[in-house]
Amino acid sequence: MRDTLRALAVDDEEPALEELVYLLGEDPRIGTVVPALDATEALRRLERARDAGPDAPEAVDVVFLDVDMPGLGGLDLAHLLGGFPAPPLIVFVTAHEDFALRAFDLKAVDYLLKPLRGERFAEAVRRVAELTRARTPDGPGREPGGTPGDQVPVELGGVTRFVPIADITYVEAHGDYARLHTPHGSHLVRIPLSALEEQWRSRGFVRIHRSRLVALGRIEELRLDGGNLTVRIGDRVLAVSRRNARELRDLLTRRARGAVDRPR
Repeated sequence: MRDTLRALAVDDEEPALEELVYLLGEDPRIGTVVPALDATEALRRLERARDAGPDAPEAVDVVFLDVDMPGLGGLDLAHLLGGFPAPPLIVFVTAHEDFALRAFDLKAVDYLLKPLRGERFAEAVRRVAELTRARTPDGPGREPGGTPGDQVPVELGGVTRFVPIADITYVEAHGDYARLHTPHGSHLVRIPLSALEEQWRSRGFVRIHRSRLVALGRIEELRLDGGNLTVRIGDRVLAVSRRNARELRDLLTRRARGAVDRPR
């Protein structure tokens, strides 16, 4: 297993690219850094690396990638890389906050905001190094926190935490924000509830109210009292709107039937 990482740095602005290359070169965990001034050039390099194989000199372990670029954008490139048999890890480096959720749906390891901060940048490289070791045949196995796409980035006081989606019990709308509730606390993220409903439906989240999503598997009790339907999740009792009641009951019924019918 190699001791250092092979990185590709992509940014259409030369000063930003030079800074990125410099920061990568200063980190002892990075062995080689190749710059690219647009995503099309980066894609060509990555296709050559894919065809050459993981042990070739042009192979790439991680791409540090700007989001907003003319022509092929960073998110577009990440989507294309998802079709590679063994895609490199991706760290987005951008001045825009608004694409974080989509970035993590694309399995990004991290999402760094410009201007870059030394400690925050080093933390991203550390995560990449750990995941790279976990991906190698003689590595220690998968990172305990799960794959990057199974986590939500939460910023608090300049520090980014990664909350596993599996830990989230329910979500409440707060205007353009959403509050993610877990057994250990809650986190406010700049993501509309409607976006989470669409993207997490396949993960078992269902709307029970215009301002609330719940994780179906976290519902412990469904209660009808005086015509009002509620669900209990831990020590919280949450109201279910009449509009959403039928769908919720149907989903819970199908889930229960599936558990009964499942071979033991």
